[in-house]
Amino acid sequence: MPESRKRKKDTDGSATAAATPAAPKPSPGWWAPTMVTLMIIGLVSVVVTYLTQGSLPVANLGNWNLAIGFGVMLVGFFMTLRWR
Repeated sequence: MPESRKRKKDTDGSATAAATPAAPKPSPGWWAPTMVTLMIIGLVSVVVTYLTQGSLPVANLGNWNLAIGFGVMLVGFFMTLRWR
């Protein structure tokens, strides 16, 4: 049976460099404090809304204050996905 041709080896090493993933960059120094601050502000906003029955932090918004508080917390939690 005839032998198949042998592949030529890549001599410049570009194939091995492309195969290895780059090391992830660390997060900036402000990332973690901002993330934690957003989660705490959102939590405080939700608690204040429950305790005041929707009249605070912004009286005209009513129960939309809950959605805003949860939204702020959600932004903080999504920031944890990119934290290194």
